[in-house]
This record gives sequence, structure tokens and C-alpha cells, in this order.
Amino acid sequence: MTNLIYKQECYDIVGACMEVHKELGKGFSEIIYGDALEIELTNSGIEYKREVKFNITYKGDLLSHFYVADFIIDNNIVLEIKAIENLTKSHIKQTLNYLAASKTKLGILVNFGEDSLTYKRVIL
Repeated sequence: MTNLIYKQECYDIVGACMEVHKELGKGFSEIIYGDALEIELTNSGIEYKREVKFNITYKGDLLSHFYVADFIIDNNIVLEIKAIENLTKSHIKQTLNYLAASKTKLGILVNFGEDSLTYKRVIL
């Protein structure tokens, strides 16, 4: 059996997201879920940063635009949240780009917009 990276941390993060979804349900905007998730992460003692900016370079030159990850957990995990009907491959690609920009290995893509919370582990 394969060992999952950051297994416990992922479990804790998804648990916090499930608590938010249980309390709010679906139908709110992403920013509302982010605000509620901040409270849940704090109450759970999970270290995080919100809306973290990552610069992008092209052939050594810094580009004027950048990525903004929804959350960085414990400086190791990108947490990207959505409030949409379904996750798509483009959302996974977006998370992979955040992983590359942040030089982290694990992303958790969470969707609050469905009847039940859905999530995907994304590994670079």
C-alpha cells in the first residue's frame, strides 16, 4: 500500500471543510466558504495563510501577473476552494499550477457547491 503524503494533515483539512459544508450547505459564494473555513481552521489549530500570492517568472523575468492561492496550510499544502456545480479537469490543472508556483507537492481541491462536499488530492 502506498503511503500518502501529509495523510493526517489532509484528513484534518478535509474534516474542517466538511464541518463548514455541514453548517452552511451549498449555495454560498466561494468567499463566504473561505471566511467560514478560516474560523474552522483557527478553531482546529491548523496553521494557515489565506490568499497567498505567488510570483511567476518567464525566462528569468518576473511577470506582472501572479497566482493567488486560496489557502496555504502549514506552509506545505495548497488548499483551493470552489463553490461550483462540478469540479473539472481545468480546476485540477489550476491547482497543479499553484503547486508548481508554490513549490509544494500536495494540493487539496475542495468544492462546496454540491449536495455533499467533494474534494480531490492533487499531487505534483
